Amino acid sequence: MINDEDQALVRRFRDGDRDAFAELVVRYQRPIYNAAYRVLGNAEDASEITQGVFLKVTERLNDYDPRFKFFSWIYRISINESLNLLRRNRREQQLDDKIDLPESEYAGPEARMVAKQQSARVQTALMEMTVEHRVVLTLRHFSECSYSEMGHILELDEKTVKSRLFEARQRLRGILQHLDTTKK
Repeated sequence: MINDEDQALVRRFRDGDRDAFAELVVRYQRPIYNAAYRVLGNAEDASEITQGVFLKVTERLNDYDPRFKFFSWIYRISINESLNLLRRNRREQQLDDKIDLPESEYAGPEARMVAKQQSARVQTALMEMTVEHRVVLTLRHFSECSYSEMGHILELDEKTVKSRLFEARQRLRGILQHLDTTKK
C-alpha cells in the first residue's frame, strides 16, 4: 500500500508536481534522519545527511527503478551518504547529548526518563561497534526492514545480512553487559 502511494508520488513529482515531493519529504524525513543518526551518532551530521539525501533524490529521481520500493532506494542513499561522511571525517564522533526519542503523550516523566536513559545506553553501545554492525542493527531494529530489504539496501545477499546481524547482536549484547558491569 505505502509503496503504491510512493510510486504515485514519484510519478507526480516526475511530472512536475512539487507538492508530491513535499509529501515524500514529510513521509521519509524522520526515518532518514533517524537512520543517519544511528550510524553517525551526531544530530548535526544526521540533519546534514537528511538534507543531502533529499537533494540527491531530486537530482537522481530518473535513476530510481520503480520495480523496487522507494523506501529501499532512498534508505540506501541515506546509508551511503552516512558512510561517506564517516570516511571523510576518518573519525568516530562522540555521542551528542541530545537523543531523539519518540515521547508518548501518555508516558509520565519517570517513564520518559527511563526511556531516555535506555536510548542513551543503546546509542553509546552502538557507537562502540563497527559501522557495518551499526547499519544492520539500525535497518532491522530501528527501521524495521526485512532481510530482503536490508539486502537490497546494502547490496548483500540475505545470508550475509543474517550473518552480519547475528554478529552485530552478539557484539551489542556484550557491549551492553560490559556497560552494565562498569556502571556498578
